Amino acid sequence: MSSHLSADHPAARPPGHGSVEALISQARRLRGDVDAVRRDSQDDGTDPHGRWQRALYDLALHQLSDIDEHLAQLRDGPTPAPRPGSLLSRVGSAEWNLLTDEAEWSGELFHILGLDPAAAPLSLDELPSLVLAEDRPKLTAMVTGCLVDARPIDGEFRVVRPDDTVRTVHMMGEPVLDADGSTASMWAVLRDVSELRRSQRAVSETRDSLSRHPLPADSGQRAAVEPREAVQPPWHGLLRFPHQGRPGLDLAARYLPPTASTAAHAPRCSAWYDACPLAGDETLLSVGDLTGPSADGTQGPATLIAALRGLAAAGTRPAQLPERLGRLLDATALPPVRGAVYCCYRPHTRTLTCSHAGRPAPLLFRRGTGRELAGQAEAALEGGDLLLLHTGELVHADVRRLLSLAPRLTGVASAQDGVRIVTEEFGEQLGQEDACLLVARVTP
Repeated sequence: MSSHLSADHPAARPPGHGSVEALISQARRLRGDVDAVRRDSQDDGTDPHGRWQRALYDLALHQLSDIDEHLAQLRDGPTPAPRPGSLLSRVGSAEWNLLTDEAEWSGELFHILGLDPAAAPLSLDELPSLVLAEDRPKLTAMVTGCLVDARPIDGEFRVVRPDDTVRTVHMMGEPVLDADGSTASMWAVLRDVSELRRSQRAVSETRDSLSRHPLPADSGQRAAVEPREAVQPPWHGLLRFPHQGRPGLDLAARYLPPTASTAAHAPRCSAWYDACPLAGDETLLSVGDLTGPSADGTQGPATLIAALRGLAAAGTRPAQLPERLGRLLDATALPPVRGAVYCCYRPHTRTLTCSHAGRPAPLLFRRGTGRELAGQAEAALEGGDLLLLHTGELVHADVRRLLSLAPRLTGVASAQDGVRIVTEEFGEQLGQEDACLLVARVTP
């Protein structure tokens, strides 16, 4: 058995085109049929039964699309990389020589781990530095069992790439023995299974939610909705949000009221979101919250949004907003701003300028990856980019988890889909008090 076979090159010639073409046609017809059934049964997705159905449809469509890509590779040979959001695994290979302390990696393995292909491969001792702390014992046990007891490796762990995104990797490997029966080297094949595990987890979670809220036995009604649903913000009737979008931007936002346990003893409304015009076609995007509730349910956020719009109309730039807004609030009975994000978008140059007071920073998602825009950042955007602004105090692990949604968020067809994904996957982590999300998708 060969000790190392690169996963970047085919091991055998592809089969004849005729039979594979027929399979590709069948897979595409089946995918079209499934997609048509999904559209015919589409609902608003606000109850556990609907979410479970949608997750199963999405998983089935993902897998059928990946079957199409697998078959196309059999026909045409390997492609450079899977499409964004694909369940089709990236596959890389590696061999570690214990006698010479040398390592050989395929180019695809560098891509899986987010490393520069020009850099030196990591040794077995260095590999755990990329792995989440809680998964390192698992990796150590697998490698030790392979090297000491000659056991095959077959397991998964999570890696943190240099851009702070987290990926799930499935590793399979075996020891290579010398003439004396001692381990001379170890080879392994590693697959990025992040999207596959995410889709499987979505099906499992929605199934569990459905079991907690079963359909009533005596009616055709579906189960009760989840306890924390999006509602119109209290200031909705006073200050309208441009749901139709702004020049160069597809916009969507959502207000999440306090959780039931919080609202019972401390009802409040302190979070806001807004998108308002600046000079020309520019747009000011903002989200934030106050340090305490206002006297009634609308006064605080409504007054603050009106003040922001007035400052924007006067030509105030994002970097100046925290200080000038603070001076205005000092002259009122309102509490100060606890945390806020202010972003100016210029559609003609696709330039975004951001400033934020405290946490959290805005997040930018592009081509399957995501990153924070820290400080007073200026970024050149591209068509299809997705910007996420949100309230709530998140720890570093929560931010990483949010960034791990990048393959899904960069594949959405609308800003509203982006809001739905973040709310479903992350709504409870945004805090027990009220919270806001704003998604801006750069139109092509």
